[in-house]
Amino acid sequence: MPTPSDVQELSYEQARDELVRVVSELEQGSASLEDSLRLWERGEQLAQRCEEWLIGAKARLDAARAAQLGSGTPDASR
Repeated sequence: MPTPSDVQELSYEQARDELVRVVSELEQGSASLEDSLRLWERGEQLAQRCEEWLIGAKARLDAARAAQLGSGTPDASR
């Protein structure tokens, strides 16, 4: 299993897809306790990475909207 530092190199889509696989494996319930804990920890890391990507995307959208409003361009969402 990749290390936590590897998680920081994943794109949003890669982290999300791996998280889906981890959750699926946990839901099967066939893993040992140790493996389940390892999967859970990996899932937490992946979820955090996805959240980081989403927070960053929101910040970029907010900045773009602020720039648009600051330039006098009408807000397309109205």
